[in-house]
Order: sequence, then C-alpha cells, then structure tokens
Amino acid sequence: PMSQSLCLTSSGVDTLTQIAKNEGLIAIRSAAGFNRALQVFELTSTGRQRAEDAIEQSRYIGPAPVPLKTYNVMSAHQTVRQLEFDGEWIRRALGHLVLSEQLLGQLGPAFNSGSSIFLYGAPGLGKSSIAEAFARAIESRIYIPRAVEVDGQVIRLFDPSVHMPAEVVQEEHPLNDITVNASHDPRWVFCHRPIVVVGGEFTLSSLELAYDPITKCYEAPVHMKATNGVFVLDDLGRQMVQPRQLLNRWIVPMEKGIDYLSLSTGRKFSIPFDQITFFCTNLKPSDLVDDALLRRIRHKIRIDYQTEPEFLETLQRVCRQAGVPYDPAAAAYLVETYYRGASRPMVGCHPRDIMEQIIDRARFLKVKPELSTVAIDAAAANYYVRHE
Repeated sequence: PMSQSLCLTSSGVDTLTQIAKNEGLIAIRSAAGFNRALQVFELTSTGRQRAEDAIEQSRYIGPAPVPLKTYNVMSAHQTVRQLEFDGEWIRRALGHLVLSEQLLGQLGPAFNSGSSIFLYGAPGLGKSSIAEAFARAIESRIYIPRAVEVDGQVIRLFDPSVHMPAEVVQEEHPLNDITVNASHDPRWVFCHRPIVVVGGEFTLSSLELAYDPITKCYEAPVHMKATNGVFVLDDLGRQMVQPRQLLNRWIVPMEKGIDYLSLSTGRKFSIPFDQITFFCTNLKPSDLVDDALLRRIRHKIRIDYQTEPEFLETLQRVCRQAGVPYDPAAAAYLVETYYRGASRPMVGCHPRDIMEQIIDRARFLKVKPELSTVAIDAAAANYYVRHE
C-alpha cells in the first residue's frame, strides 16, 4: 500500500489524494464504491507534467521526508547535553575494563559534559574500547527521521548500519507534542542513540552531503547520522588528510553547536551539531595539532600503561572469559620474564592477545588450552616483536 511505501498514515495518504484530486492532478479511473480505498486513480495530463517536473528535480523513491525545521526542532529536543551520568553509571559502563580510579575520575566529568573528548596514549591501551563502551551503555532512545527535505531536495538520513530500532516504551520520553507526534508518525524511527566510528579511511568529504546524480538525492554525512549520539574518530593522524585540516573543520561546529552543509545548487543550510565526540590517537598530541586547536577540545585525557596489579587483573578476566583456569604462578612468570625482564610496558590488550595465541596453539595441537609456562613461551615467540 502507498501508506507503507511512503511511511505515512492512511489518513495522511487520504488527505494528499484529495488535494491531488482537487488540483486536477489525478482522476478516478474505476471505483468499487465511495470509499477512497476502493478507488483506482490515474494521472491527468496536468498530473503527468507535474510528475515529470518532480522527477527532473529528484528521482527519490521511498519514505516521505520530514521538513528540515522539524528535524532541527526534534534534534534540539533530544540533545545529548541533557544526559547526566554519575559515578555508579560510569563504573557500570566501563566495568568490563580494568581502569584506575584516577582515570575513572577523569572520564566521569568528560562524559557528563556532552562535549568533545581527546583520548591519547600508546597503542593497545583501550582508548577506542573506552569510547565505544561509553556509547553502548547509554540507555536513552531517540526518534530519527528516515529522510529530511531541504528546498525540495531529499537527504536520506536513516542508516540501518548506524541506527538500531528500539522497542517503544512510552515512559522513556516525556509526553509532549513533539514526542507524541513522532511516535504516531511512521516517518520517524524510534532508535538507540547512534554510534558512528570512523578510522583511517575518514576524509573531509565524509563530512559533506553525498549527491547521487542518478537518484538526484543526497546521503547524509557521517556526523549528521551521529546527531544526538556519539561520534568516535579513531586513529587520529592516520587519515590521508592532515589532522590540522580535519580539526579545523570541526572548530565552528564544536563551538557553536551547529554545522553548515551545502546542496549541489549552492544552497547552504544549518543542522545541529549535537554529539559527544571522541578523538582517539596513539600519536603525540603536539605532533598532530597546535595548542590553539587542542584548547577547543574541552577534555584531554591521557591513557597510561597498566600497573602490575591491573595487568594481572586483566589477565585473570581474560582467562575467565576464555574458560581457561587462571594460574597465579604462570601469570607471575609472564610478568617477570616478558615484562620486568624485558623492560616492556604492560599494555592492556596483551593479555587478550596472548590468550588468543594460547588458544590457537591448543586448537592446532588438539589439546585443552591452559595458562602454563610452556604455553606462554610458545605464545610469546609468536607475539612479541624482537628489536635486534
């Protein structure tokens, strides 16, 4: 039915049909009664001309878009800045990670700010894991339009790879005109707050509208898809574009809370820049950008190497998750031989990686995996890179 393909209510389709009929765009071809649902319509010559003009402008076929103004109002209503997190929530969200009290004390205010966060430190310390764990722990839901209309142009916004539909629970949001209207409007999808993660493939063009010359419509840029959610720019400094250029593009949106996009016609319009943005890098911040740029990122948090107790706690958790008995003596051997003895820093991802090596070897030998000195030596021979 037309109502399903357009994501409009039956009454909405009925109203549009009546308007088209009154304007002479359609005429009844056959009817099985007075009920409009039983009537078959066809385009008049005026209707065909109007359709051809519309196709010249856009060949978009799909859910009816919502007006830009409505989208902006709803985005402001659902802002991430209204989210509040306390210490208990932070511990629960990051409970599967072994983090120091000092680091948790830094992350809490940063998360609660609803602003930009710069995580830096050596590779494998959990920067990306922290950002994604925070994003996935957010429980509130929002409404996302399937498409947005600007000056007769359609921007596809809903992306199944980003926007995960959720079951509607009326108590999750206040009962006001905005949410009530959206909950009864099929053009909106009730979703988890979006999480967008990009890495080395990210380019400046990813922040602009993508025009499809065949359908003559647009695909929303990645940060627009992240509106009211979380955006993670991983491996900052590994992109083809210079970090300075990339961060320069974010300065105005981060400070003003709005961004500007352009249609192929040259028409510019504003959209909300409402997201918690994580910049993650394993390069020195001073090698990436200057202090003036870093100043505009409110929270800058260094992720350090693990202490020995933290490293052993991580190893114990990894063993438990893998179903491998934890042997304190073997764990002490690992630390003494391959960390203290080798003057190697304790990296949070190493216990997981070593366990994967142990499991791979056990599977090949068709034996039960175990945390032993023999298994550790075999895993270490394959894992650690020798600098000779």
